[in-house]
Parts: sequence; C-alpha cells; structure tokens
Amino acid sequence: MYIYIEILGLIAGAVTSLGFIPQLIKGYKTKKLEDVSYYMPGILALGMSLWLIYGLVIHALAVIIANAFGIFCCLALIFMKKKYS
Repeated sequence: MYIYIEILGLIAGAVTSLGFIPQLIKGYKTKKLEDVSYYMPGILALGMSLWLIYGLVIHALAVIIANAFGIFCCLALIFMKKKYS
C-alpha cells in the first residue's frame, strides 16, 4: 500500500511542479517578465525550502523531489526576471 501512496505523491508533485514550465518557457521566449513579481517566486521558494527540509527529515521522496524542483523553478524565474529587466 505504501508504494501506491508514494506514487500518488510523486504524481501530485509532478503535476503541481509542471505549472511553472509555461511561465519559464514564455519568459525565455519573450524575455519579458515585468508582470512577475520578485515576491511571489521568492516567498514560494522559501515555503518550498521549508517543505524540502520537512521532506528530508521524514524521508518523503515525493516531498523532496517536488519541492527541490519547485525551488529550482522559482530561482530560475527570479534569475530570468533580473537578467531580462
């Protein structure tokens, strides 16, 4: 049963993490991120960092992977906004 719950967590993490991809692609193609606030990805990365620590403490693979990828995406958005502004 545990494996099914872990798979569910991995799928949930993948689906929510994939939400960043369209914004990253659009930002890369257009080089315009004026509408993206620094605060949103910054605060989101902070929250995901806390979730990542939590996942590491409880050894939850799905939580670790999803939040590590989410942090990467948030930092990529911040970097792109700074570079293209």
